[in-house]
Amino acid sequence: MSARFEVLEHTADIGIIAHGSDLKEAFANAGAGLFSLMVDLGSVMETVEREIKVEAPELESLLVDWLNELIYLFDAEHLLFSRFEIMELDGGRLRARAFGEPVDPKRHEIRMGVKATTYHQLRIEKDHGYKFQVIFDI
Repeated sequence: MSARFEVLEHTADIGIIAHGSDLKEAFANAGAGLFSLMVDLGSVMETVEREIKVEAPELESLLVDWLNELIYLFDAEHLLFSRFEIMELDGGRLRARAFGEPVDPKRHEIRMGVKATTYHQLRIEKDHGYKFQVIFDI
């Protein structure tokens, strides 16, 4: 697999397609894809580590809640993340570590604001790995 994620153009919003050899990798790459819409991931240093826990009754809701929690941390605490480690993912629970830093206006050019993860055209596919398609409200 060559790409961790790709940007998906959408008429009014924007999205990503995240890839992973397993669910944990696909969730981690979805987080990286989200933040790649906001900032150049190469400019984000790993000076902050945050543990994130999310629970939802089904996989689609877990994905949406995971990404919305990351958006919340950006909005409320001005944190950018570039790397994610999914430590637990089973039974509707996700526990992860996100690595990044606070926004530094001198080094980070915020490309766009992402308001929320939507269920519009949300897809989770399994073949020789996983592929998540997610559309964000901008």
